[in-house]
Amino acid sequence: MNPPELFFPKEEFRASFEEKGSTFLSFLMSHAYFVERLNALRAEHPKAVHFVSASRQFNEFGQIEESFSDDGEPKGTSGMPTLKVLRGYHLIDTALITVRYFGGTLLGTGGLVRAYTQSAKNVILGATLHPYKPCINKKLYLEYSHLQRAEYLSSKLELELVKEEFLPLGVNCQIKGEEQRIEGFLEAFKELFEKRSSLEA
Repeated sequence: MNPPELFFPKEEFRASFEEKGSTFLSFLMSHAYFVERLNALRAEHPKAVHFVSASRQFNEFGQIEESFSDDGEPKGTSGMPTLKVLRGYHLIDTALITVRYFGGTLLGTGGLVRAYTQSAKNVILGATLHPYKPCINKKLYLEYSHLQRAEYLSSKLELELVKEEFLPLGVNCQIKGEEQRIEGFLEAFKELFEKRSSLEA
């Protein structure tokens, strides 16, 4: 049985939900911006009472790592329900933060679970999600004369080209991104790599 297809957001999406006077502002984003956005939201909403969050990402061993925080809400009423929504929509490399403004009426345990669940669903249903493709890293050597072309092509293919070590005639680099896109990148430079291999042989 094949595992379910995974999805992730390339941009940030927002939605709001109200329940008995309390306002829930939910923010869906790439995991890469999670900590930065959480700190920014705390600064932007100083009167909010809770900043509930959940996230899912792959670690370096290809295992799914998850996190969640109730941020002062009763245990099990907010962070875990939010994480369950992320799981239910098969999201990865994703974080979801819900900012709560208290409206004066206690919602109770069940009410909090329903409110945070619905708020998370609202922002996901309003988001544009993309199929997740596993990312890989490849190390390669580029002569300086080919570096500009490599930078242009990596940008066009939405790959990250990291220059790690500058040598007399070229640069040791690392290319990061979706495996299929990296294969396309390497194919474009295939002749260059084959030429270098024959010279080194």
